Amino acid sequence: MDIAVWNSIFVAVIYILYFAVILTTIFVVILDNRSPVKTMAWILVLFFLPVAGWILYLFFGRSTRKEHLISRKGYARLGKRPMAAYQTQPSVMEGHGKQRLVDFFARVNNNALPFSGNRVEIYTDTVSMLSGLLKDICRARHHIHLEFYIFEDDAVGRLVRDALIDRAREGVKIRVLYDDVGCWKVPHDFYEQMLCEGIEVLSFLKVRFPRFTSKVNYRNHRKIVVIDGRVGFIGGMNLAERYVKGLGKGIWRDTHVRLEGKAVYGLQTAFLTDWYAIDRTLLTSAEYFPPIPEKGEVVAQVVTSDPVGEWRDIMQGLMMAICSARKYFYVQTPYFLPNEEVMKALQTVALSGVDVRLMLPKRGDAWVIHKGSFSYLSEMMKAGVKVYLYKKGFLHSKLMVCDDELSTVGSTNMDFRSFEHNFEANAFFYDKKTALALKEIFLADQKACFQLSARVWEKRSWKNKVTESVVRLLAPLL
Repeated sequence: MDIAVWNSIFVAVIYILYFAVILTTIFVVILDNRSPVKTMAWILVLFFLPVAGWILYLFFGRSTRKEHLISRKGYARLGKRPMAAYQTQPSVMEGHGKQRLVDFFARVNNNALPFSGNRVEIYTDTVSMLSGLLKDICRARHHIHLEFYIFEDDAVGRLVRDALIDRAREGVKIRVLYDDVGCWKVPHDFYEQMLCEGIEVLSFLKVRFPRFTSKVNYRNHRKIVVIDGRVGFIGGMNLAERYVKGLGKGIWRDTHVRLEGKAVYGLQTAFLTDWYAIDRTLLTSAEYFPPIPEKGEVVAQVVTSDPVGEWRDIMQGLMMAICSARKYFYVQTPYFLPNEEVMKALQTVALSGVDVRLMLPKRGDAWVIHKGSFSYLSEMMKAGVKVYLYKKGFLHSKLMVCDDELSTVGSTNMDFRSFEHNFEANAFFYDKKTALALKEIFLADQKACFQLSARVWEKRSWKNKVTESVVRLLAPLL
């Protein structure tokens, strides 16, 4: 046979192998038994963008649900001292309207124990949060555990880094955990300076081709600080200058909280679990869980979720909270790409007469995600959900408050990524005082918004409508 025939046979074999790979990948996606929406999204990507789609699936599509970051025995050892403290306290939720939600979290989440006697301080701007954080870092005597999605090499990051170095020189044990993808642009020298001072610094799920290509999609989005096992921070703020200055057009509006009390045990357990997942060192000493007297009157429960667990803890808990709302349910989120279950829950309670309010930024920091968020607003308003667009700057706050008795602040956005792919952490509060404080923050922000009208919203250009609808098809993958 001549060369032309051999070339034809070679090309035919390549095509056959190529389509076999694509069809096999589609078959694997179907057998994975994910939600039909996500399955169809991947099939569409693989079918219409076969080369790019297969590469995207290699990096972002493979499921980690059957993996385990830590054994049941490890969880039991980490939870031994928090459980002892939990069992010695009197019942904290007698007669509370959200008892079922508390019980749900405690049943499905190894770390989520409710504790009474906590004090909560709320921050609505990064300057005040950084001021409080730096003061507590300077007061540290035994250890500092710090975990952020972004720890940037800029004025803010260097300020915190230098404060940590000062405490390390005084003998304080410091561990820093940052997300590898969130900090891709940060030069290694930034962390090297901490390492040279005896600070233990690790990146979470380091992405290196080809071994950990699938890990790029599973990111640690948590923002947790624990100081001496007695004081903790959790919320939506990272350590970067833009969280102070904003994006150039207006302020950066965010929410973070400082905790004192036994609820810090939950933050400590979350950090030590993540540390074990990367370093394989299980730290369970009593010095990380010191006795803590009552500091206030707030009942708090720290809840984590991750892509490898059996359940979607925070997402399922939010569904319960939404469905249990009797008077109102207010939500602040920078990204609104809800799965079908959460969307229907919001619509259902709004249709029942509950005052449901959703606040989003008017201008987003990610064009594609922002367009996808806008595609859901017509359906929300049709069901009676009031939609507000924040126009004073970028709204990055992840805040929810319900019926003057339940509120939550943390890292979880109202989107597929937070619900399905990220490692997240939220603090849930079960008291009227905290709920009213966060409600007042929401209502103050509402004054810097304009409320969307369903009639006016429907008059936006066909170009915007088409763009939003196309982006929405990919929402499960964003």
